[in-house]
Amino acid sequence: MCGIFGLIIKPDSNFSSSNIKKSLKKIATLSESRGKDSSGIAFRNVTNNTINVIKGDIPVRQLLKSKELKNSLEQNLLSYKQGNGFAAFGHARLVTNGSQLHEVNNQPVIKDNILCIHNGIITNADELWLVHKELNRKYLIDTEIIPALIRKELVNRKDISQVFKHALNQLEGTYSIATMFNDLNQFVLATNNGSLYYLTDNNSYIVFASERFFLERLKKEPFFKSFDSSKEIFHLQSNTGLVIELDTLTINLFDIHSSTKNIFVKEAKTSFQIQKHLLYNADAKNEVVIDPSIYINRSKEKHLLDLLENNIEEIRKLKRCNKCLLPETFPFIEYDESGICNYCNNNKLKNQAKPVDELKAIVEPYKRNNNKPDCIVPFSGGRDSTYSLHIVKEVLGLNPIAYTYDWGMVTDLARRNIARVCGKLGVENIIVSADIRWKRTNIRKNIQAWLKYPALGMIPLFMAGDKFFFYYCNQVKKQTGIDLNIWGINHLENTEFKTGFAGLPPKFDKKRIYSLSLSNQFKLFSFVGKNILKSPGYLNQSVWDNLGSFAARYIAPKKDYYHLFDYYRWDEDEINSLIQNEYKWETAIDTKSTWRIGDGTASFYNYIYYTVAGFSENDTFRSNQIREGMLDRETALELVEEDNIARYETLRWYLEIVGLDFETVIKRVNQIPKLYK
Repeated sequence: MCGIFGLIIKPDSNFSSSNIKKSLKKIATLSESRGKDSSGIAFRNVTNNTINVIKGDIPVRQLLKSKELKNSLEQNLLSYKQGNGFAAFGHARLVTNGSQLHEVNNQPVIKDNILCIHNGIITNADELWLVHKELNRKYLIDTEIIPALIRKELVNRKDISQVFKHALNQLEGTYSIATMFNDLNQFVLATNNGSLYYLTDNNSYIVFASERFFLERLKKEPFFKSFDSSKEIFHLQSNTGLVIELDTLTINLFDIHSSTKNIFVKEAKTSFQIQKHLLYNADAKNEVVIDPSIYINRSKEKHLLDLLENNIEEIRKLKRCNKCLLPETFPFIEYDESGICNYCNNNKLKNQAKPVDELKAIVEPYKRNNNKPDCIVPFSGGRDSTYSLHIVKEVLGLNPIAYTYDWGMVTDLARRNIARVCGKLGVENIIVSADIRWKRTNIRKNIQAWLKYPALGMIPLFMAGDKFFFYYCNQVKKQTGIDLNIWGINHLENTEFKTGFAGLPPKFDKKRIYSLSLSNQFKLFSFVGKNILKSPGYLNQSVWDNLGSFAARYIAPKKDYYHLFDYYRWDEDEINSLIQNEYKWETAIDTKSTWRIGDGTASFYNYIYYTVAGFSENDTFRSNQIREGMLDRETALELVEEDNIARYETLRWYLEIVGLDFETVIKRVNQIPKLYK
């Protein structure tokens, strides 16, 4: 879930120090799009037998400007001028396991005199520590288990490919790693999902990165011409590794699952002393990731838990459609003489898939030879996008890249499930990381403005920042040269009420659930403008972000764009069976549902809708299932009452992560006049 990069140059090469410096800085700054929570860079200095590590809870651009890094870089360039090689590698981190405020959780991770940088998540790290009781765990970060297993294998084996095979085959989840040793003269790259690329002239240099695009950009830089930028970019395929001899820059490929090539361990002449320089962001006050599964203790927080309302008796008294579940508080709802609502009467069956052969015929021209990626699958980590990725890879026979936009509300649970799926499928995962601190500040400011004048139609503003998912999908298409993108958007997730509360009547004949007519766009802007006048706090730094999100969602054209569920009938039982049995999905601790559990915002806005209006998007979802003949009304009503129980742990996480006080916010929400009283 991060960006890793590095540059290795053979001793006595002819590259200028200036071009080496520019190349390292360029590949580092390009990698920052993968994560801005923290960063680290390590240098191997042969002259003084040290490995210098500079890291901290700051973005890589800020790290590059630090005095510590500049000094270390200059020392290593001086060593290079004296005829030694140059070796540097680094990491731009999107925090997953372990807070970035504790330096041991930032990368490179140092364990048993092995330096390791890791993109991905090891989902069975806790189990491996229990299996290998002789290994000493010190940190929370999942990466620590990787060098621990490698060092254990090095004790008994002299073939480094076998060392990595036996260590890495124990891992579950995703990994793309680079490792440097204090006592070996070798550098190793390895990946189980193909998120590693490298560029080399097979003689004097190798540069690697998490994405092909980063290396393509580097090749175009004028200063890189001295490296012979005409060379091909190589893709390190899933379940393969690369051993680099640091003295000769000899490169040996090996297969992680069936290592057939003997690559013997080469010890360094002198052990390198590892020196750490730790940098901190003085403005950082909060943890970037607080996982509710380990952070929340209900028994100690009963006074907060008791604040959450569930006015089930009053809500049960609401008049509801005799066919679906929509209550009288639903915007623009009307009932006929039979008690059937206008949403049912105007419904056209949506879960009626076209022949799958039609989709197979559509994607056939997009297929590429030689195992080259040919499809982008937007991957939120939810159940529908998981199912879509599975079908695209295993049924349609495409070679997809999973694309994830992390805007700060993707939970750790979703990230772990992304790792499980991509690791098992061997699918590259391109992550675009927003400035998460900035995005969360935007959410906080908009919620604070909303609490002063809580109009239900303004709630979607809390989620506006995630709509850049569409914009960055187009960027990834351009960067990879892949046109085809297949989405797992589910027609049953249509939630008319969110814009309905803003005064927009329903459009029963719209083609896509996200489409918005021009007249309704004007109505929406008018509604937002009126509410800004009532609560000027909305005029904050997020305005341009919100406008950009609106354009990305509703205006930007979409090309070579298909919905899987136009061709596959959506079946909840089938999808749940796949994600739980095939991919060992992790479920949430505060709900039995598998829907929306990776979305950090859903628990908050659904609590507001349910508490104030007596229904949430769970009611609309189950109602759509009734209309499609997938559920009977009685079962759906039982499910929705269970689904609408407030998700305390995720609510606590959400408000904590955006910097709001749980008690203050929940009490204010509870004070809003109820539409059913």
